[in-house]
Amino acid sequence: MPASSIDCPICGRPVEISDPHLPFCSERCRLLDLGNWASGRYAIPTAISEQESAGDGEVSERPKDEGE
Repeated sequence: MPASSIDCPICGRPVEISDPHLPFCSERCRLLDLGNWASGRYAIPTAISEQESAGDGEVSERPKDEGE
């Protein structure tokens, strides 16, 4: 049997599955989450190349072989 509510990811209050703000409990929590993304507090991890991890973060373009 599926759950009839989940916890708001911002404040932890229970949210009914039928709530229009799902997964948030309110417009306020929805906007706080949006602000976290906009400010860079949340980030999606990416793979770091060997060149990036060995250097200072700058990646120079590799020259193309003439055969390509």
